[in-house]
This record gives sequence, C-alpha cells and structure tokens, in this order.
Amino acid sequence: MYAKGMTTRDISAHLKSVYGVDASAEMISHMTDRILPIAKEWQNRPLEKKYAVVFMDAVHFHVKQDNQTVKKAVYVAIGIRLNGRKEVLGMCDITEKWTGAGWNWGQTLDQLCIYFEGRITPADID
Repeated sequence: MYAKGMTTRDISAHLKSVYGVDASAEMISHMTDRILPIAKEWQNRPLEKKYAVVFMDAVHFHVKQDNQTVKKAVYVAIGIRLNGRKEVLGMCDITEKWTGAGWNWGQTLDQLCIYFEGRITPADID
C-alpha cells in the first residue's frame, strides 16, 4: 500500500476499517522503514545467467481504485535453476499498460523478457 502511494495514516485507517486492526501511523512507518531495505536488496540481487525453465503466471486481485472495485493482475516469473532449485525471479504489475485493445500475451512476454535482461527470450517460450 505504501509503494502504491498511500500515506501511513491512510494505511492505518484502511487496516482499521477493513480488518479492525489498530496500527498507528508511527507503527506503519517503523515497519516500512525496516522492510523497504530488505525488499530493495531482494529486487537488486543477482540472477542466474541461465535457467532451465521459466514459468510465468498471474495472480489476480480485486482492489479498490477510484472508489470502484477492479481486477488487477500481478505477473510472477519463477525460474528453475540448472541444479533444479526454484527461485522467484520477480513480480510486476503491468496490467495498466495492456488494458486496451492492443493487449496480448506476446507484448506481455516481450516486456518480461526486457525486465529479465535477456535471461529469457521468446524463443525459449513454449
């Protein structure tokens, strides 16, 4: 919620109204200050040069936007290393770019290939 632009007071009010949880703005701020560096470290970690298989899927959520409930997708890429170990490569919300008539999976895959810096190519996708 913080990453999407909500203030700590907005988050506190949201938690209270939706879940009945009392969390002060100061507590939200403290939690955010502790989590953001960990999240940044994970986002900037080095990835393998090659993966045996990359799975891509989307998780769909209903969220409030402009006083309406809308469906949003977060795309998730999971790679299987050459040693067989699974690794979440990344997650991205790219639904806003392809909500019009021009949206298709080819564009989505092209964007994900750019995001993963050449570690996957459309030729690798079946």
